[in-house]
Amino acid sequence: MTKIDLICYKNYYGSVHFDSQEELFFGKIEFIRDLVNYEAFEAKSLVKAFHEAVDSYLEDCNNK
Repeated sequence: MTKIDLICYKNYYGSVHFDSQEELFFGKIEFIRDLVNYEAFEAKSLVKAFHEAVDSYLEDCNNK
């Protein structure tokens, strides 16, 4: 079984992965139908990118 780290913002969950070759953090919003990815070179920046991805996703949902 693979352990997946999750972060939470506005009741949305995002995965946290690290690519050691690229030295890049990345993830996607989990438990939604759409595919929404985010990435950053630092962990702190990944949280910010996740928050921005959630906010953008919510805005897109409200505009439909």
